[in-house]
Amino acid sequence: MPTFFLDGREIEFKPGQTIIEAARDAGIEIPHFCWHPALSVAGNCRICLVEVEKAPKGQIACATQVTEGMVVYANSPKAVKMRNAVMEFLLINHPLDCPICDEAGECKLQDYAYKYSIGKSRFSEVKVHKDKRIELGPNVMFDQERCISCSRCIRFCEEIVGDPQLTFVHRGEHVTIETFPGKKLDNPYSMNVIELCPVGALTSRDFRFKARVWDMSSTDSICTGCSRGCNIHIWVRDNKILRLTPRENMEVNQYWMCDYGRLNTFKYVNDENTRIKSPMIRAEETVSDKYELVDCDWDTACARVISELKNYNPREVAFIASPFSTMEDNFVLKKFASEVIGSDTIFYIPEIKGEDDNLLIKADKTPNSTGLEILGIRQVNDEITGKILKGQFKLIYMINDSLMRLDNYNQIIKSIETGILHNWSEDELTRKATVVLPSTTYAESNGTFVNFQYRIQRIRPAVTTLETERLPGEFELSRLDKFGAQNDRWTKGIKFNARPVWKVISQISKAMGKDFGYDNTEEVFDSMASEIAVLNGLSYEHIGSHGVQLSLEEVEV
Repeated sequence: MPTFFLDGREIEFKPGQTIIEAARDAGIEIPHFCWHPALSVAGNCRICLVEVEKAPKGQIACATQVTEGMVVYANSPKAVKMRNAVMEFLLINHPLDCPICDEAGECKLQDYAYKYSIGKSRFSEVKVHKDKRIELGPNVMFDQERCISCSRCIRFCEEIVGDPQLTFVHRGEHVTIETFPGKKLDNPYSMNVIELCPVGALTSRDFRFKARVWDMSSTDSICTGCSRGCNIHIWVRDNKILRLTPRENMEVNQYWMCDYGRLNTFKYVNDENTRIKSPMIRAEETVSDKYELVDCDWDTACARVISELKNYNPREVAFIASPFSTMEDNFVLKKFASEVIGSDTIFYIPEIKGEDDNLLIKADKTPNSTGLEILGIRQVNDEITGKILKGQFKLIYMINDSLMRLDNYNQIIKSIETGILHNWSEDELTRKATVVLPSTTYAESNGTFVNFQYRIQRIRPAVTTLETERLPGEFELSRLDKFGAQNDRWTKGIKFNARPVWKVISQISKAMGKDFGYDNTEEVFDSMASEIAVLNGLSYEHIGSHGVQLSLEEVEV
């Protein structure tokens, strides 16, 4: 490969690459505001100016292609002086409101001001004032004074979403961004401009003024809003999720996530009104048409589950797996059904149909249907539904789903004598169950999901319940720790006495004479990987933070 020299270091590059791209591939960051690897080159900000040997003046690294033998200086006295000058211009009219800005701690302008600015301004005139708190759309707020006109948001709408909604208006120091006449910033991916914005000009209306970045912990996970499985960060303060942001994974979601995933896949985790807080059982004396549930402890609830299961012939018991639950939960459920109860009737309710698009959003809104196929769990069909309606299945054991998703739900409920449910939120079905066992959500669990591309990916607990599992070495220092404060996310705000499904079923199984021997999800996964060919050789360590693509040739559906 051809090479060039950057600050005395010989670096290989691919023909056609720009200086900033070649440097990035070599692990060297050249400061930039307007450049982004997924967007076209704009060359607006000029902070990436570098000195190129034999060139008469500074060159912008984002638009200058590398040539064989080129000699570039990104940190020479001349390059630093050019960078200082650019920073001075950018800060002339920028408001000094870092103490109240949501972007503080994540702001490129703030970081570069400390690193590259001269620390003072020669500008003594009155700053240009512009409008603040402009609602660009339902999810994004705009502060004109903070904008540095990098055009990232404009290019994102045009090039990635394919729906131009933003543009520059006016000239010179009065330039600003507006939506096109009659339009709002309301595309399905509008909130990506918040991370794209290198300053605090574009902020989330949902997260605005809720917390500072150094007051939150960040946990790598995946979005459960559809079968895509976008990689995300879960941001938590006092054991409460405050926001979700996209995490780069070029094989799954690149740099983006949809607005639905950001706003609709975490609030139920915090919701004290709908979350099931403790185990519940139907009072023994309650007549069947009143369904009075009473709170109890876990031992009482598990004993009731065992008692109910022993009342029925295995042929009268059906198990319903969940495409919203982890591979580990469903694997243990299937193992329990076959090895302990002796039932081969296990199925799941298939996808929730929605809208599909050409970027990320999938029509299948269930995050782990593919994983259930790998486990050999089939979809519910007319034959199974018919048996339920005829009363052949008198006890239904279901995890993290609802029969209300079936068309003939009302008739099915009347045909069932006993319902044992693991779930995180209450609904009409929950109130008609015999035993209700509160389960941990994806944000409180360890485990794996398989997306529509047959890519297996990890989730990790970001918030805690009384029974949240913490694997050895699972949690590294968060931003909060790095700033020297005590990370107390595991002691504050615990509200729910929920347990992982696999753990509860394992305890019930042990009480019924079959000890699976699982102490944590890692052991469950290892057992699953040893039994399922397509997962052979995998471990949590192999899956890592970006997942592993499974071989389609080895998948047995």
